[in-house]
Amino acid sequence: MQYPAKVLLAWGEAISGNLEIREWLMTNGYPELGLTCHALQLVDSARSWLMANGHPHLMALVSGCEGDKQALQWLEKFGYNYLKDVALGADNDDEAVKRLLKANQREWAGIALKIRAIKNQIESDNNDMHKISRR
Repeated sequence: MQYPAKVLLAWGEAISGNLEIREWLMTNGYPELGLTCHALQLVDSARSWLMANGHPHLMALVSGCEGDKQALQWLEKFGYNYLKDVALGADNDDEAVKRLLKANQREWAGIALKIRAIKNQIESDNNDMHKISRR
C-alpha cells in the first residue's frame, strides 16, 4: 500500500473531519481513503464498498481499530504490518505508535492517532447516550 506522504497527510485531515479534503480524496483517485473515513464513522455502505472494491486491507484496518483480533491477524498474515500497527495504535496501543515512529513511518503514526481520536469520541458519545437512556 503505497501513497505519497501528502496524500497520507490529507487522509489524516479527512479522518479528523475535513469534508473538503475528504471530497478531494474521493474525486482525485483515492475513493478508498475517503470511504474509509465513512467506514470509521460506522457507515455500513462504506464498509461494504471497501470489501467489494478490492480494499479488504482498509476494512481490516477499520475492524482492527475496533478491537477485532481476526482483522489484526489477517493484516499480519498478508504483510500489512504498518496497517496492523495503525489499527493497534488507533485502539489505544501506545507501543504500536512507537513502533511506527521507530520505523520512520510518521505519517502512519499520525493516522493512527487521528483515528484514535475519532474512535474514542464515538465511544464516548455512545457511552454518554447509554447514561442518558438509563435515567
